[in-house]
Formats: sequence, structure tokens, C-alpha cells
Amino acid sequence: MGSKKPFLAVLLIQTIYAGMFLVSKAAFNVGMNNFIFVFYRQAAATIFLVPLSITFERKNFPPLSFVTFCKIFMLSLCGITLSLDVNGVALIYTSATLAAAITNCLPVVTFFLAVLLRMETVKLRTSPGMAKIAGVLICIAGAATIAFYKGPHLQLLLHHRLFGNPTNQEHQSHVSSGATWVKGCLLMLMSNTFWGLWLVLQASIIKSYPAKLLLTTLQCLLSSIQSFFIAIALERDLHQWKLGWNVKLLAVAYTGIIVTGGTYYLQTWVIEKKGPVFLAMSTPIALVITMLCSAILLGEAISLGSILGGILLVGGLYSVLWGKRKEQKMEKTSSIAQADKETEVKQEAASQSPPPPFFV
Repeated sequence: MGSKKPFLAVLLIQTIYAGMFLVSKAAFNVGMNNFIFVFYRQAAATIFLVPLSITFERKNFPPLSFVTFCKIFMLSLCGITLSLDVNGVALIYTSATLAAAITNCLPVVTFFLAVLLRMETVKLRTSPGMAKIAGVLICIAGAATIAFYKGPHLQLLLHHRLFGNPTNQEHQSHVSSGATWVKGCLLMLMSNTFWGLWLVLQASIIKSYPAKLLLTTLQCLLSSIQSFFIAIALERDLHQWKLGWNVKLLAVAYTGIIVTGGTYYLQTWVIEKKGPVFLAMSTPIALVITMLCSAILLGEAISLGSILGGILLVGGLYSVLWGKRKEQKMEKTSSIAQADKETEVKQEAASQSPPPPFFV
């Protein structure tokens, strides 16, 4: 059962993320400001995590140096605050299905950033290296297909809007505009780049600050402060800051407590156990769930371009992952062969050496 825990964890993470795309889009559809939304979800996550951190890790608080704190601050700014703010704007311009589809670029972005930071290698003359490069190119083709080709729209017979119809006229004009759709796709890619950077750099932060729950809480706290200043600078209307008993409050509670408070800790645990690429490989699960639920719950029409682009993104994803897995097998086989060769050399040297002198 212990070996299955990482797989069950990523399945739960992607199911939760699918719900995040849906409730976030529903909140934006009724006019919620995305920057205020990010602040509220991070504040809710912080309030939820602080008591847990004090309860479970108060006896194991590792020392926090100034340099490590600065690293965590910048990691929170780039990987959480800016990623969520940019993603919110992109989600207003596009759809929940597209958000889940573009997220399949995350493994490729993670791999590319890991190569730039010399945490991954690419051997172009080997089949794994060619598969990785092909996966990157296929993902680029998939993202371009989603951005620039819509095609006919497919809509399920059951498409009642359980969360109500959009009331934000600005949102409706965004969705109907092709230019803003392309802009939303580019912003979504930018958001995933920030997210991929968070995944890659998280591994090095954990080594210097191994308290996972406390690290997650600190990142949420810093992100709450950062997102508050961004929101207050961009939105001064007090009416936008009010929450009622509606889908806005549901979205804040769900994304703050379950998504931010829960999955960030789960992601940190999975990264420690299996690495960032293993976590990123599960993203197609969220695409399938979101595509079906957005058509049923939000009444979204799924375009042919989104389906084709999603297929290309998933194909590119698994091309990169196949190359990664094949490369790991080759390295493991090579290390075993090298160890066997060294053992044979030692045994041969021992057999050829003269016997020790015998004293009476």
C-alpha cells in the first residue's frame, strides 16, 4: 500500500484541481474580481494551516535563516501569487476546459526549466532525448491549436447551468472575442511557467527547510500579504470585497482550504517522494474531469480546437515522460553493469595475487 500512496495522492490532487477550475470560473462568471479572489483564497488557506502547523510541527520547527526566508518569499511571489493572479485573468478570458487543457503544458515547462537550471539533461542522439524534444514540439503545437483554432462547438444535451448564468458583461464580451481568447491562452501559458518554476525550485527549498507543512503555511502567509497589496492597488471598490452566501464564498472556501491548504501540502509530499516530473504527469486527469463537468455544470460548449489541442498536449506530455522513464532505465542498467564490472575486476585481482606468507 505504501508504494501506491504517491499514485493515490496525485489522483486526489488532480480531482481537486478540476473542481478548482470549475468553481473559480463560476465565481468569475458572476463578477468576482480575480485579484481579490486570490487574496481571499490565500488568506483562507493561511487561517486553515496555521493551527495545523502549530499542532503537528511545533516541536520540530527547523531554524529559518534570512537567506532561506528570502528564497521562500520569492518562491511564493513567482510560483503562487503571480501564477494565481495571471491564471485568474486568463480564466476570465477563456474557459475552465481550456485552463485544464493548458495545464498539460506544465510537465513540459517543468522539464524545460529543469534543463535550464541543469537539473535535467537531454541527450539528443538517443531515443529518450529525441522523445523529450518531440514532446516539447507536440505540446507547442497543441497550445497553438487551442489558441488559434476553435472549430465547431460541441455541446452536451444536458447543459443546465447549476451555478447560474454569467452576469458579468465584461466577461461575456471577453469570451466572444477571438483576440482576448488568444490573450487568455498566452496568459495561461505564462501562469503555468510560473507554476513550473515553483515545482522545480521547491525541491531545493525542501532540502534547506524540510518541515513540509510549515513551509506550505509560510508560503501561503507570504502569498496572502503579496496578493493583498496587489488587489488593493488594482481594486478600490469596497463592494467588490464583500462576500455573500453564494458561489463566491464557495469558491473562496474550496480553493483556499481544500486546494491551497490541502493540495499544496500533498504536492510538497509527492515532490519529495517522486520528484516534480512525476507530479506533473498526472495533469490529463484534471482535463477529462473538467471537460465533462464544465459542460454539465457551467453549460460551456467545448470547441473542436480545444479537444484537438488537448489531445496534442497529452501526447506531448507522455512523449516527454516516456523519454524520461526510458532514460532512467538506461541509467539504472548502466550503473548495474558498471558495478558488476568493478566486482569482476576485484575478484580477478584477488585470484591473481600471491597467497599470504605462512608462519610456523
